[in-house]
Amino acid sequence: MAKVIPGLENLIIHGHDWTRDNRIGLLCNPASVDSRYQHAKHLLNRIFPEQLTALFSPQHGIFAEKQDNMIESHHSVDPELKIPVFSLYGDTRIPTPEMFEHIDLLIIDLLDVGTRVYTFTSTLSYCLETAAKLNKRVLVLDRPNPVGGIQIEGNCLSPLLASFVGRYPIPMRHGLTMGEYAAYINETFQINCQLDIIPMMGWERRMYFQDTGLPWVLPSPNLPTPDSAIVYPGQVIWEGTNISEGRGTTLPFEQFGAPFIDIDKLISFMGGVHIPGAILRPVAFEPTSNKWAGQVCYGFQIHVTDAHRFLPYRTSLKLLQGILNHHKDQFQWKSPPYEYEWEKLPIDMIIGNSAIRQQLENLMDLASIENGWEEEAVEYASAARKFHLYK
Repeated sequence: MAKVIPGLENLIIHGHDWTRDNRIGLLCNPASVDSRYQHAKHLLNRIFPEQLTALFSPQHGIFAEKQDNMIESHHSVDPELKIPVFSLYGDTRIPTPEMFEHIDLLIIDLLDVGTRVYTFTSTLSYCLETAAKLNKRVLVLDRPNPVGGIQIEGNCLSPLLASFVGRYPIPMRHGLTMGEYAAYINETFQINCQLDIIPMMGWERRMYFQDTGLPWVLPSPNLPTPDSAIVYPGQVIWEGTNISEGRGTTLPFEQFGAPFIDIDKLISFMGGVHIPGAILRPVAFEPTSNKWAGQVCYGFQIHVTDAHRFLPYRTSLKLLQGILNHHKDQFQWKSPPYEYEWEKLPIDMIIGNSAIRQQLENLMDLASIENGWEEEAVEYASAARKFHLYK
């Protein structure tokens, strides 16, 4: 198995002289570890003694303890380092000038999961914007995209539906690492932050997380394994519906269902349980929390057999069409609010285009729907390639 050295370890190994005289802030969570599970805050505090002056946390909190969306974290003090911890998913999602008064340099070490709606990239973008306004530097310690750096999937976000679950017109599955994403938005959308990236060593675009040799520490509570990250770019759409995405079970996003789903009808709609790169295994589960808590749900677990062939977004859209076709009287779109938007339909924010939601409702041929976004996806891929750091 390949051995990838993440940006955190690259910084520790090679150092950077310009960090020596700066007060340092660190945006991190439990997944901010090296290959031996040592956390970034401990490593940075060791190599830059007394320079680490503030911590920042994304959605789910500094310990990734908050389970669901719109469950806020509060500011606190780190019990070990006795420095402030500023929540960027609390009374604000945008770092304030007062927070940045504690630092000269913000180091960002977060594991993104390669999906437009994952909020860590929105937090990254707000940090870049605030740093640019206050003339602070940002250093991104790069990490693997768990779902690879080759496949790009889905439509680009309509600017009318920009939100905390997608700020820029990029596809659902964007194919960039966190460092590449930062460089892409910083230049393309003229944020103009003083940005540096510490790249990984040994990572190649064809790699999924299982190929890296790195330990998986869940970046958020409902992505417990690399397998859950692989299906997430499609399975996240259930958040905009009354279908359980598996929260409140031991297999969030890998399994989904509802009490009213007829498994046989859905298998027939999908043309069988064998789909490109995966198998749909019928399941019944009873969530302990969230949608349908305490009720038996019927659905499927997606077992990915070939990640390079599996298309999560396409798969979940087709499953959604099957449910719309067979259960239109029981199926419902989730009502607002969703991620601090109180008027927009959550599914429109997630898919990123209300017209596509209407096409799905009308059971338009999925290939035709995909043809409608192909040109914008190709244009994005061409523009994003300029920021690739790895072969």
